[in-house]
Amino acid sequence: MKVKIFDENHEKDLEQDINDFLKEKEVEVVDIKYQVSTSLFAEEQIYCFSAMIMYK
Repeated sequence: MKVKIFDENHEKDLEQDINDFLKEKEVEVVDIKYQVSTSLFAEEQIYCFSAMIMYK
């Protein structure tokens, strides 16, 4: 089993990265873990969208 980790600032970028990976590799996906985190920097809210794909 292998893993691939993605981390993006926008959910659409994460979606595109995952779709590109799945098209290019043609792997058997075991599971996908998804996470969103937020933080504040000054008065700006920052988002982090990440995913881990476990595959064979």
